[in-house]
Amino acid sequence: MKFSIERAALLKAVSQAQSVVERRNTIPILANVLIEAEGSDVSFRATDLDIEVVDKIGAHVERAGATTVSATLLHEIVRKLPDGALINITADTAAGRMTVEAGRSNFSLATLPREDFPVMASSEYASNFSAPAPVLRRLFDKSKFAISTEETRYYLNGVYMHISDSDGAKVLRCVATDGHRLARIDAPMPEGAADMPGVIVPRKTVGELRKLLDDDEMKIAVSVSETKIRFATPEITLTSKVIDGTFPDYTRVIPQGNTRKMEVDAADFARAVDRVATVSSERSRAVKLQLDEDRLILSVNAPDSGAAEEELAVAYADERLEIGFNAKYLLEIASQVDRENAVFLFNSSGDPTLMREGNDTSAVYVVMPMRV
Repeated sequence: MKFSIERAALLKAVSQAQSVVERRNTIPILANVLIEAEGSDVSFRATDLDIEVVDKIGAHVERAGATTVSATLLHEIVRKLPDGALINITADTAAGRMTVEAGRSNFSLATLPREDFPVMASSEYASNFSAPAPVLRRLFDKSKFAISTEETRYYLNGVYMHISDSDGAKVLRCVATDGHRLARIDAPMPEGAADMPGVIVPRKTVGELRKLLDDDEMKIAVSVSETKIRFATPEITLTSKVIDGTFPDYTRVIPQGNTRKMEVDAADFARAVDRVATVSSERSRAVKLQLDEDRLILSVNAPDSGAAEEELAVAYADERLEIGFNAKYLLEIASQVDRENAVFLFNSSGDPTLMREGNDTSAVYVVMPMRV
């Protein structure tokens, strides 16, 4: 195998590959990236047996072939080579070596045979549709902060993607929750997605997927089966197993009868919460909200380190209310708001609170209160 390739293109492909590869591996081949050169393309394939990413890029191929080499090592080498360098890669499978040459630099790396590399079994996908990158980006970006990190409730360690109803229309919906906060984001249902099975997309996959969604003009082809999900652009294909579990009935958690309404500038609110939380002890980070007519007082009282208070002008016309929240949860939810105003809907100091962006109901957040 022999080909030459631009540094920038190679760096992008190997950085995607090495982020999928698990750092601590008991199986040596899983630390490697499979490089296959054919025609005028070179593909880079990496897997941790749960996720597989294939990145195909154009190159000047002199001799077709394939080999596998350490993903992290190759990434480090390419990263340290000068910008704009043309990199020549040659593999000698008989000797088990691959050379990387650029300018006056020359590296010889150990390889493992391509036959040992596990390729994810292709499955029949029940549903195939395409969606614009910005739509998928919004669905996952706005929901992923609420993914649970608790391994025992493994079915909450991802984003639940499924088809649902909203105001009489079908929507593509992403939901994530960890029991303390919940995010529910809707987008119009793409054509061909009606029969999609509901799947839980794992946290790591959501992180890897984000790299495919930066181009606003890009259409992403999505394929879903009961056990796998695949996202593809013309260059990159990301295939992942989905979490084998049942996502709980989240609709029961979303309060319907919250009538006390507070409207506040989202950025001002986030900054005020951040300021008063500075004095609180890391452990509880409880912030108290005292609501009166058109006035909100945020306060933190930490006996061991001090106290803080800040007043904000808000739109609020209901009876007086005192309620406490974890500062981190409030900040994360407030930072999801793209519009100017955040609308909070309260019931009582012990009930879950609902938050949305202005009158937009396509993004809804729920946060549980805490005693203060």
